[in-house]
Amino acid sequence: MQTQFEALEAEALKLTNHERAKLAEHLIASLDEDSEIEEAWAAETTRRIAEIENGTVQMIPAAVAIANARAALK
Repeated sequence: MQTQFEALEAEALKLTNHERAKLAEHLIASLDEDSEIEEAWAAETTRRIAEIENGTVQMIPAAVAIANARAALK
């Protein structure tokens, strides 16, 4: 008799490579879910967007940020 895992695996293997990759990503992400962390990141993202929109902070090009970080590490 086939287990639930074996049945799911057999069905998953019928998917295209892209679909299997997407399913794998979702399954792995579900192992790492922590609503407290997700909520904290959502709040941080909202705060940063608000700072950019209201002019509290200014964005700089990625190349400049990387150059500054490299210089700070020297």
